[in-house]
Order: sequence, then structure tokens, then C-alpha cells
Amino acid sequence: MKTLLLAGAALMIAPIAQAGEINISFSEDFTETLNEDYGVREGEVLIEELTEDLTRTFGDELASMGDINITIVDAKPNRPTFEQMGDGLSFESISIGGADLVGEVVDANGEVIASVEYDYYSHSIEDSIGRTTWSDARRAFDRFTRRLASEYEVSSSDSVS
Repeated sequence: MKTLLLAGAALMIAPIAQAGEINISFSEDFTETLNEDYGVREGEVLIEELTEDLTRTFGDELASMGDINITIVDAKPNRPTFEQMGDGLSFESISIGGADLVGEVVDANGEVIASVEYDYYSHSIEDSIGRTTWSDARRAFDRFTRRLASEYEVSSSDSVS
């Protein structure tokens, strides 16, 4: 019984491996754009979309890696946001959309092991027809997360060698 208690106590003080966190923030300029033009709720939509992409792309790997830190530097909608429609824009309006992101994967020791800067914006208004509010931003998120995952895999395999 004494051995069992000592083993339990040892487990309690042993370091516990924790999954990394996904931290998404906005640049100062984009925060201002959200507050003044697009609406604060759109920031929540973008964070949710990007988190889903990161979770899907990294999958089970998230449980064993460090933190993922992403900054949405800029994002442009293809269609007016809820806030903009309240200001008189029609949902029928279309524009060139996209996003600009920077991100990194940091290991448990705080060392950056992968980093990516990426932006994507539609090249033509014709690419935007029939799109939802954040279609091109979502495309940028998907491409960004795949590049970050690829960079992470390369960095992880280099450190194992």
C-alpha cells in the first residue's frame, strides 16, 4: 500500500505533457478594420474558420506539438459583412477578397520550429462571383495551414535526423 501511494505521488509531481495551444490574433490595422468596417463578430468567424483548418490539417499531431501562433495581418471579404449590410451595402455586391497571415509553431521550450508568411487575394472580380462573404480568405487559410504543416514536418524530420 505504501508503494502504491509513493507511485501515485510520483505521478502527481511528474511533468505532464500538454497539447499545444492554437493562438490567433489580429494585426493592429486589421483590428481597426474589424472595429470600424467589418464588425467585431467577423473576427470571431475568421478565428473559427482558421482554427478548424489548423485542427483538420495538423490532426492528431496537435496533441504532441507546441503552440501554434498565428496573426491575421489582413483579410478582405468577397461579399459585404453583416455590419456593412447594416450600413447599406447589398449582399449582391462582390469584391476581390483574400487574407494575409503569418504564423509559427513553437516547441515546448519556446523555440520556433516552423514559420510561414502567406497571402492570397483573388486576381480578378470574376473569381468572386457566387462566393460567400469570406470565400477567398478561407482559401488563403487553407493554403496557409497546409504550408505551415509542411514546414513543420520538414523541421521535425530535420531535428530527428
